[in-house]
Amino acid sequence: MTVRGLISALTQQENLNFLLTNRIPRAALTRFMGWFSKIENPVIRDVSIACWRLFSELDLSEARKTSFKSLHDCFIRELRPGHRPVDPDPAVVVSPCDAIIGAHGRIEDTELFQIKGAPYSLLDLLGDPALVEQHRNGRFITLRLLSSMYHRFHAPHDFRIERVTFVHGDVWNVNPIALKRIERLFCKNERAVIQTRLATGEALTLVPVAAILVASLRLHFLDLTLNAQSRGPTVFPCDASLRKGDELGWFEHGSTIIVLAPDNFEFCDNVMDSARIKAGQPLMRRAEALKPT
Repeated sequence: MTVRGLISALTQQENLNFLLTNRIPRAALTRFMGWFSKIENPVIRDVSIACWRLFSELDLSEARKTSFKSLHDCFIRELRPGHRPVDPDPAVVVSPCDAIIGAHGRIEDTELFQIKGAPYSLLDLLGDPALVEQHRNGRFITLRLLSSMYHRFHAPHDFRIERVTFVHGDVWNVNPIALKRIERLFCKNERAVIQTRLATGEALTLVPVAAILVASLRLHFLDLTLNAQSRGPTVFPCDASLRKGDELGWFEHGSTIIVLAPDNFEFCDNVMDSARIKAGQPLMRRAEALKPT
């Protein structure tokens, strides 16, 4: 068995995985990682990336650059042009990121699921009763980024960003093992609620959720980086118009984005549990667009 195979076998043991990724000083380790990853030392960079490759399926063949200043520079790498083509259909909302598809489906009144049998409420997630009403009985999908994936995320449709709310919280791991054990995990972790409105008037909300080792969340349209050390306002009024595929920002490690849409959207055929999806690929489609003409 290879070293990577042995590591994978060990980390698939639920008790050990949960212990190693959660029963540790999560916040302190996350702050350390944010500092350590930015060290611009060739030896530290090379050893760090080599360890990262050992623990994951890191593939840098699509990266725009062939060398990096630091581990952080590698985390937030850009891709070469043409590697994430965007579905041009105006009825389609595309995936904002590369991800593994997790829980998804209909929001039952205001209840959704982090995994089967583990419900949480829109109000606990969003903290805004008015926004909850806009997504009552709508659709939700959970997109989980692995640490080795492309970390930048993009506008899933043409829209106008109206407001961003940053919610301070914990940094539990967001892998399936933790989701089975920690109730309402997404409502406990640090997150941003990005409220947008499509040109057709529907509300589309993105909720990037931080996790352990996720040092910060960069939002280009606010020229702002949010993390546990962020002070000052937590609500940012915004009036930024973006086109489908425009870059919104990046995570500085793997994490999760929850996408919320109204009830007149349905999932596209490629959306299945545990399937991999790339930024720009179809995610949801307006229901009326599914009807034969």
